[in-house]
This record gives sequence, C-alpha cells and structure tokens, in this order.
Amino acid sequence: MRRRIATAACVALLFAGGAFAATGGGDIPIKNKGGEVLFRHGLHVDDAGIACQACHPDPFLSVKQHKKATMKEMQQGKSCGACHDGKKAFSVKGDCSKCHKK
Repeated sequence: MRRRIATAACVALLFAGGAFAATGGGDIPIKNKGGEVLFRHGLHVDDAGIACQACHPDPFLSVKQHKKATMKEMQQGKSCGACHDGKKAFSVKGDCSKCHKK
C-alpha cells in the first residue's frame, strides 16, 4: 500500500514538474555593455517548442551558475551562439537590436 502511494506521488510530481517546465523560467534580464538582453523562456519553450534539455544543463546551467560569454565567443558557437548560428535560428551576427535593447 505504501509503495502505491509513493508511486502515485512520484507520478503526480513528474506531471506537475512537466507543467511547470512548459512555462520556462520566465524572462531573464542580462545586463551588459552592449545593452540589456531579455532572454524570454516563453518564446523559446512555448513558442518555438524547444525542450528544456536542449539548453540545460549544457550550454546553460542556471542564472547564478552561467558564465557570461562575449559576442566573439557566441559567434564561435558558445552560449546563445550554439543555436543562433544562422541555421538553427537567426545569427548572433548582424542586427544587434534583435537581442540588445538600449
């Protein structure tokens, strides 16, 4: 009996966690000298249908653990540049205003 209750609780937590993950981690402001970038989880997770596992834990850990990347590093495929390469998604090269807001 206890095993059934524990199993049911685990299943409920898995479904609840999945529902929470679908909304992403909210908007994350990233301040830098090129102008603030607002990373929008909803745009990536809900709108583009990207699974959390595509970005977590690699190339991104968490807000506290993530190391800042330069534009040069992104152009070499690090951080946002892992997907924003002009093939999977728009390139980090070019229209700065797509990401950076002054």
